[in-house]
Amino acid sequence: MISQKSAQAVAKQVAAAERPPTVKAQGPIIMNGQVLHSISQERLELVQTLGPYMESQVLPLLRDPTKSWQPSDFLPESSDPDFLDKVRELRTRTQQLPDDYLVVFVGDMITEEALPTYMAMLNTLDGVRDETGAAPTPWGRWTREWTAEENRHGDLMNKYMYLTGRVNMHAIEVTIQNLIGSGMDPKTENNPYLGFVYTSFQERATKISHGNTARHALEYGDEVLAKICGSIASDEGRHEQAYQRIMDAVYEKDPNGATLAFADMMRKQIVMPAHLMDDGEHHGKTGRNLFADFSSVAEKTGTYTAMDYADIMEHLNKRWRVAERSDLTGEACEAADYLVKMPDRIRKLAERSNARKQKNKGQTSPFAWVFDRPVELV
Repeated sequence: MISQKSAQAVAKQVAAAERPPTVKAQGPIIMNGQVLHSISQERLELVQTLGPYMESQVLPLLRDPTKSWQPSDFLPESSDPDFLDKVRELRTRTQQLPDDYLVVFVGDMITEEALPTYMAMLNTLDGVRDETGAAPTPWGRWTREWTAEENRHGDLMNKYMYLTGRVNMHAIEVTIQNLIGSGMDPKTENNPYLGFVYTSFQERATKISHGNTARHALEYGDEVLAKICGSIASDEGRHEQAYQRIMDAVYEKDPNGATLAFADMMRKQIVMPAHLMDDGEHHGKTGRNLFADFSSVAEKTGTYTAMDYADIMEHLNKRWRVAERSDLTGEACEAADYLVKMPDRIRKLAERSNARKQKNKGQTSPFAWVFDRPVELV
């Protein structure tokens, strides 16, 4: 028979095992000229208190895989006797898609296909990373299940483009492999405050881009492609809400730290996840950067623009009540002033940039993704 003292000792051990381990702040340190592990111990401990909030407010935004759409729902069924007829119908339908649309869609698809990089990025963040690869913590579950939902996007876009016969899949696949191999550098410093500001912004940007490719597909007569892009945009909208809810909670507990983090990321500028894309030939042929040219086509077609960037910043300012907060002190007050003024500054800069670009109107660039056909950049 176990003694009462032994039973109490066992109970303490069980309780200790169930408590999340206390994570010590590691930095800050400087590596290769960048700050790493910049979160303070106090703020790291605050993040660790958000587990119950994640359970009640964030994880419910995920969908049951058995009830979610899957890529095959939008594609010709390969086991059907009339599969080849359906592929021919798809190819006829997509003949109306212009090359600038294909370049933007492919660029978005390549961004989605680099998903391993984004999961790795989340797992660089102190206090929230999945420590084992299968950790049952709310943070670990979120990262894995968010990744699983996002994985459907690249799968579907890739298969659809393959079936169209309109794009150079080998060149696209080289770009995807290069991008995953290059990674990304969002300058989030292993800091979850900075990381979740980044994802709050980026998921909204992705939602806007997919929403516009849906609208454009409909204009070009491809209702199926419009539904594909719209479904992906809907997913991104839920994911946007999840990350913004995390920052809602940080703002509630630490408005000064949240505002400083928001301002820090905006001063650095939000880089797009695919900013290191490279097909291995674009620069050699044109002397220009592939991502910059892809971004120019996205801007020209109205898929994602500098005005969208300003609108997202303004949206986050309103969501987090940056202009009206009375709970900020010192540097955070200055940061809030900067954040409130930035959207209009960005819009003015964008207007000037657009005026300058008109001097180069009609400039084109070949894209390997569309068999080196020239596509207008401006």
